[in-house]
Amino acid sequence: MDEKTSTRKSPEFCSLRYGLALIMHFSNFTMITQRVSLSIAIIAMVNSTQQPGLFNNSTERPLAFTFNHSNRTIKEFNTAEVSVYEWSPETQGIIFSSINYGIILTLIPSGYLAGIFGAKQMLGAGLLVSSLLTLFTPLTADFGVILVIVIRTVQGMAQGMAWTGQFTIWAKWAPPLERSKLTSIAGSGAAFGSFIILCVGGLISQALGWPFIFYIFGSIGCVCCFLWFTVIYDDPLHHPCISIREKEHIVSSLAQQSSSPRRSVPIKSMVRCLPLWAIFTGFFSHFWLCTIIITYLPTYISSVLRVNIRDSGVLSSLPFIAAASCTILGGQLADFLLSRNLLRLITVRKLFSSLGLLLPSLCAVALPFVASSYTTTIILLILIPGTSNLCDSGFIINTLDVAPRYASFLMGISRGFGLIAGIISSTATGFLISQDSVSGWRNVFFLAAAVNMFGLVFYLTFGQAEIQHWAKERTLTRL
Repeated sequence: MDEKTSTRKSPEFCSLRYGLALIMHFSNFTMITQRVSLSIAIIAMVNSTQQPGLFNNSTERPLAFTFNHSNRTIKEFNTAEVSVYEWSPETQGIIFSSINYGIILTLIPSGYLAGIFGAKQMLGAGLLVSSLLTLFTPLTADFGVILVIVIRTVQGMAQGMAWTGQFTIWAKWAPPLERSKLTSIAGSGAAFGSFIILCVGGLISQALGWPFIFYIFGSIGCVCCFLWFTVIYDDPLHHPCISIREKEHIVSSLAQQSSSPRRSVPIKSMVRCLPLWAIFTGFFSHFWLCTIIITYLPTYISSVLRVNIRDSGVLSSLPFIAAASCTILGGQLADFLLSRNLLRLITVRKLFSSLGLLLPSLCAVALPFVASSYTTTIILLILIPGTSNLCDSGFIINTLDVAPRYASFLMGISRGFGLIAGIISSTATGFLISQDSVSGWRNVFFLAAAVNMFGLVFYLTFGQAEIQHWAKERTLTRL
C-alpha cells in the first residue's frame, strides 16, 4: 500500500524517468534504422535481372512484370551513379544474419560488465561505433561481399553492447509498477524506427541513391550519441537534474531489491532454473518470426505483390507503426491491470506472452493462402509485428521480475537465444525462397508458427514471476 501511495503522489509523464525513456526510445530508433537500412537498400543494391530464383521458374508473367519495373528502377539508379551488385538470395541471407553473429558475441559480456561498471559509457560507445560503421557501409560494398559481412558483424558487436545495458539502467530507474510502461516506451523506438526507415528508405533510394540511406541514418546516430552522453545517467542518485521527490520515490520503491555491486554470478543455479529457460525459449520463438519480418518484409512485398522499391518501402513500413502503438498500449494495459490488482503478475506476463506469440502465428499461417488478395495480405502483415510486440509486457521483461539483480546479464543471454533464432531463420529463409518462391514462403511461415507455438507452450508451463532464491542478496554464490 505504501508503494502504491508513493506511486500516485509521484510525478509521472513529466518526470525525469519518462524523459530517459524517450531518450532510449530515440536510441533504439537509431539502432534499428541502422540495422534495417540494408533490408530496403538491398532491393536497389542487387541487380534485379539476376534474381530469377526469387520466383517460380514455371511462372513467366511475374518475371516479365518485375523486369519491366526493374528496368525503370535501374535506370534511375544508374542516373544517380550508384553501384549494383549480383548477390544471390543465399548470399543476401548470410549478409542479413551477419549482424546477429556480432550481437551474440557481445550480448553476455556487455550485460555483465554494464552491471558492474555502469551502462552509460558502454551503451554510448556501442551506439557511436554502430553509427560510424553505417556511414562507411556503401564504401565497403564496393570492396566485396566479404568486407560487408565483416562490417555488419562488427556493427552487430557494437549494437549488442548498446541493446543489453538498457536493462541495467531500468533496474535502477524503474519502479516495479511502472516497468512495463517505461520499458515499452523505450522499446517502441525499435518498431517506430522500422516504420520510418522502411517508409522513407525507398523514397531516399529513388531520389538520391541507396547510399544516402546509410549516410542519413548514420548521421542521425551520431547526433543521438551526443544526446545520450548528455542526458543519461546510470542511476537516479547521481543525476544532477532529478528532483528530490522523484529520487526518493524511485529509491523507496526499489528498497526491497538488492542494488549492491556483485562480484559473482550464480551460473549453476541459473542453468537449473526452469523459469529462466522459459524466458529464453520465449525469446527464441519471438525473434524467429520477428527477424523474418524485419529482414525480409521488403523482399516479400516486392516479389509477391510485385511493387517497385518506393512502394515496397512504404508498404513495408505500415506494420511497424502498428507495432510501436501496440508496444506502448500493451505496457499501459499491463501496468493498469497490476496497479488495480485485477490480475496477478505472472498472469499478466503469461497473458501478454500468449497474445504476442499466438496471434502473429495465426496471421503468418494465413499469409500464403491470401497471397492473391492485396488488401488482405497487407492487413495480415500489419497485424504480425503489432500483435507480436505484446510480448514486451510478457516474457521480455520477465527477467526484471525473477532476478532484478542480474537483469542485464540475463537479458544478454535472452537476446543471445533470440539472435541465434534470427541467424537460423534468416539463413533458412534465404535458402527456402531460393528453391521456389511459392512453396518457399509457405514453408517459411509455417515453420515460424511452429517455433512460436513451441515457445508459448514451454513458457506457459514453466514461467514464473517471483524473485528466485539465488537472485536474493543473502544467497550470493560463487561461479
